[in-house]
Order: sequence, then structure tokens, then C-alpha cells
Amino acid sequence: MPPTFTAALVDYERHLRSVRGLSAHSVRAYLADATSLLDHAARMGRDQVAVLDLPVLRSWLARLAATGQARSSVARRAAAARSFTGWARSDGLADADAGTLLATPKAVRALPGVLRQEEAVALLDVATLAADDGSPTGLRDLAVLEVLYASGIRVGELCGLDLGDVDRSRLLLRVLGKGDKERVVPLGQPAMRAVDEWLERGRPALATARSGRALFLGARGGRVDQRTVRRTVHELLGHVPGAPDLGPHGLRHSAATHLLEGGADLRSVQELLGHATLATTQIYTHVSVDRLKATYDQAHPRA
Repeated sequence: MPPTFTAALVDYERHLRSVRGLSAHSVRAYLADATSLLDHAARMGRDQVAVLDLPVLRSWLARLAATGQARSSVARRAAAARSFTGWARSDGLADADAGTLLATPKAVRALPGVLRQEEAVALLDVATLAADDGSPTGLRDLAVLEVLYASGIRVGELCGLDLGDVDRSRLLLRVLGKGDKERVVPLGQPAMRAVDEWLERGRPALATARSGRALFLGARGGRVDQRTVRRTVHELLGHVPGAPDLGPHGLRHSAATHLLEGGADLRSVQELLGHATLATTQIYTHVSVDRLKATYDQAHPRA
């Protein structure tokens, strides 16, 4: 790869981390796509960011599509290309932003996997039984599942919670989401009781000097990591007959779905989940069709 491209990638990574404040995972994803694009441009004989024109962008996406990548993946990479060319224009590396002219097929959004309400209740019952022995990890796992389902927060947000983020008197959580955006989400009584039990009987048994202010701890006393939470959700969900194999994000999908089924408005669910746009939240409305049909059957005189 030409040195000019390598230098641009270094500056772009700094921009993603420092200016946009993206998570490490997002930075890696954006950087990988930009690297792929510049590698393709180099193979086409380009050696300056300024000459990343529309034919280069289209050729890159066509090559990705030819390898069998899904339309959603191609659409995501097109968005990443637009991010890079937009940054290059604003940073003075290019006189024009070719990405603004790049059109891609609209991605087909896959419907998220969700639990039925009775399956969510069964999952929490399984976690409650597992916590009956009073083991610290059992109490933690119950509190983790209750919080994930009650609040709909992301697994990364859950692992980042500190003790001071829990408002036990008002049943609220302070959450630091994507882009370091802070929001406050409510918790129900069952979730807060599980957190209280964890704080009273579970956390003290695991806490060490390295625990700091972390709310949820791993078996060795450090802040619990996302892999542990994912493994816990998969394992406990395996004891629920007929339930789909979902991870923590499946509980987030389920929480949003059940809120909408219960009559919550889309804007409130958007705020709860921390979505930047309403369009992201709208994908959850598909599971409310049954509710809509039930309302129609009950209310319409010609149903």
C-alpha cells in the first residue's frame, strides 16, 4: 500500500477515536473497511486519497458483491466508504467527496430474533432457580439477566456500569452509550431486587482490590466482561424449552418488542434504547402485528 494511504489510515483512526468518540469495536470496523477500500484503489493504480473517485468506489463495492457478500454487508461498507471520503474532504486530503455520489441498493434488514413473553419469564425463572444456592455468580447472573431484559441496554453498556450508576430509590440506571452519550433508563422492581441481592450477598464475596467501582464483577473480582455475559445468557436460555438461541442483544430486542406489544410508543422505546434515529427502532414494530390484528378483531365492526 502506498505510504500516503498508510498515513491517511493513521490519521483516520485518530479521528474516529478522538473526534467521533467511537467504541474500539466500531473503530476497528471502520478502519478495516477503509483499509480494504484503499487496498483496492492501490490495485487500480491510485496512490493518493485525492483520486478516490466514483469509479474506484463502485469497483470496490462490485468486487465485494461478486465475492458473495450479502446486500446488507455491501450497504454497510458503502456507508463506511462515505464516512472515509467525507473525512478526507474535511481534512483537506481531497478537493471533492466522491462518496456523496455513491448509491447502493437498500439493505434488507433481517428481523431480530426475540423471545416470546412467556419465554422471557421462563428464562428469568431459570436464573432465579440457579441463584437459589446463594452463590455469588448465581446472584450476579440473575441480576444481569433482569437488568438486560428490564432496561434493554446493550451488553457493553451493562458491563460498563458502576455502583454510582444505580439510583435505587428512583429505580433508574445511568447508562453511557454509543458515542459517550449518557441516558437514564428505568428498571422494574424485580430487576432492582435482584441488583440489591447481588450487592448485599454476591458482590462482596467476589470483590477484590481490582474491582474498583464496577457494578458487576467476574469470578476473579475484576469488571465482568462481555464474553462472560454472553455465555451466561446462552447457557441459561438453553434450559428454556423451544426458546431460540439468543445472546444479550436478543434480550434487548425482546425488551423493545414487549414494550411495543404492551402499548409503549415508538419514541419512548427509541429513547430507552438510545437509538440515534427512529428508523432504527422501527424494526421492532414487526412483532406488534399480532397485537394490531387482535385490536382490529376486537374493535372493527366488520372484523
